[in-house]
Amino acid sequence: MSVQIARRHFNVAEFYKMAAAGVFAEDDRVELIEGEIIEMNPIGSRHAACVGRLTKLLERLAGDRAIVWVQNPVQINDYSEPLPDVALLQPREDFYAQANPQPADVLLIIEVADSSVEYDQDIKIPLYAQANIPEVWLVNLPQEAIEIYTQPHEGEYVDISLVKRGEALAAKAIPNLTIDPAAVLG
Repeated sequence: MSVQIARRHFNVAEFYKMAAAGVFAEDDRVELIEGEIIEMNPIGSRHAACVGRLTKLLERLAGDRAIVWVQNPVQINDYSEPLPDVALLQPREDFYAQANPQPADVLLIIEVADSSVEYDQDIKIPLYAQANIPEVWLVNLPQEAIEIYTQPHEGEYVDISLVKRGEALAAKAIPNLTIDPAAVLG
C-alpha cells in the first residue's frame, strides 16, 4: 500500500505574507524554490570571503554596465525566488526598488558553494536554465574551480565548462569582464 503525501506549495506573494506575519525569524536564511520553503546552509567564513572578493571585483570591473546584486532575491517565476550569492543585473535607475529582478533582468548569476555543491548543481542551476538565465557561475570551493554554465536550451545548459587557477575566466554576458580565478577562490 502506498501512502499519498499532499504537499502545499506557496507562491511568492504568500511567501512574503508569511514573512510579514513573522513566520520567519529576522535572521532565518530561507528561499522559495518551486513552491517550497528551503532553509539555506549557514554561511561559513570561506564562503563569505569569496562573496566579498566577488563583490569588490565585480563592482570595479562591471562599473555602470551592471548592478551587483549580493544575496538578494531574484524572482524566477511565481513559485521560485532564490537568493543567489551574486547576480549581475541590467542597470536600472531605481535599483529594482519597484519589484525584484526577473530573469530578463539578469546578466549573470554566481552561486558560491562550500557545503551546498550538490544542491546548487541539482536544484538551482536547472532552475536558472529553465528561466533562461544566460550565464551561471558555480564557485565550487571544495574543488577550487568555477563551473561555467551558458546557452540555456529547453531547461538545461548546453555549454558547461570548468575554469581553474591559472586559466581565464570571462563573463560572456558582459564584454571585456575578465577575472583571475585565483582572485575569486582566494
